[in-house]
Amino acid sequence: MNQGQELFYNFFIERVKDDNKEEAKSLLEDSFEKQAEGTFDRTYFQEIMPKFFAIVKPEAVEEVKKAMDHFASSLK
Repeated sequence: MNQGQELFYNFFIERVKDDNKEEAKSLLEDSFEKQAEGTFDRTYFQEIMPKFFAIVKPEAVEEVKKAMDHFASSLK
């Protein structure tokens, strides 16, 4: 995990519903693996977004959405 991934990991885990922490870790690990392989693209991102938002605390959705939109702007 690189520094940027670690920052996002910590940011995201803090905003996930307590009973969804393990699912969040799994989603993040899969995403980081795809980044390392070079297969994390806009299509994958759009596919996985609903899974991320489903486990985020309701009060954190907008904050997470802004962070993910910022990241998405760098995808092909």
